[in-house]
Amino acid sequence: MLYDHVSDLELEIEGYDLEQRERDTSSGFTRATTIVSLHGDGETGRGEDVTYDNDEHEILHGTSADFPVAGEYSLDEFSDRLSGIDFFPGDEPNQSIFRNYRQWAFESAALDLALRQADTNLADRLGRTYDPVRFVVSTRLEDPPTGDRVLDWLDRNPELAFKLDPTAEWTSEVIERLAETDAVRILDLKGQYHGTTVDQPADPALYERIIEGFPEALLEDPDLNEGTRPLFEGEETRVSWDYPIRGVETVEDLPWEPEWLNVKPSRFGSVQSLFDTIDYCRDHEIQMYGGGQFELGVGREHIHAIASLFYPDAPNDVAPGAYNDPDPSGDLPTSPLAPPETARGLSWI
Repeated sequence: MLYDHVSDLELEIEGYDLEQRERDTSSGFTRATTIVSLHGDGETGRGEDVTYDNDEHEILHGTSADFPVAGEYSLDEFSDRLSGIDFFPGDEPNQSIFRNYRQWAFESAALDLALRQADTNLADRLGRTYDPVRFVVSTRLEDPPTGDRVLDWLDRNPELAFKLDPTAEWTSEVIERLAETDAVRILDLKGQYHGTTVDQPADPALYERIIEGFPEALLEDPDLNEGTRPLFEGEETRVSWDYPIRGVETVEDLPWEPEWLNVKPSRFGSVQSLFDTIDYCRDHEIQMYGGGQFELGVGREHIHAIASLFYPDAPNDVAPGAYNDPDPSGDLPTSPLAPPETARGLSWI
């Protein structure tokens, strides 16, 4: 089991600090995250809290709470300690998943620190190698949608591939235009984000246009109901799941055994839950690809490292952060991303 390779790593923590980051994004919102730095034995391990609520980051930085993380542990013991800490003191987050995001920030920082204190990296600890990582560019179309944004990207780099978020405004003409590029790998229907700002209500007409218009692309997170479920009969192997996936039990609860999963480490909360789910997917021949959360710092490195170890050739939604800028310019990295010549901790640079 993967977790057995890291659970006994020794860890010494003397203290921590927090750094808030903020940046406008290509999706039209201002992203805030918090970098968690754990210090000990002359080393620093870092993680990133990707909670999607800028006010929660302000509250975190304004709190007088001192989280009790200092001490000497194994990584597994530290994970147990984290599970008993309320990282939202006096404040219930808007979404329960935010608790996983914040725990992951501390736990990934701890894994990074423990590996550094052992003077090693995750690949060596797992007996694996870092491979080049292929990525797709995730973007929304303009309003109203025309497909020009994708064509403009392809003019800059004809080798790019894409993960797109269809909406009811996508006409048959737009779909045909995009399909002709042969560059769309994933279509995120966002049908599982119930109650969030990105929820896309189930639309049988849109689903039918997408299924027929992109016969080779993965179809992520459909909302299956009486009106939409029949559309996916015979297409189950193309369906991928993202938002519901937070551990092995959530995979087992899916409508059918999946062919594909989008793995976003922060959703799992703990290293053990992430690694147990990867083990489960490998045992059940479920294909995986990585997903990003508009990370602004080390969190992006971490998802590159994990993708590099377990699913480097998949359509990973882990494009370097520069692709998320409102107006990306300059020489942007191309796919695949080369692995580091040397690496320490959980970093991948």
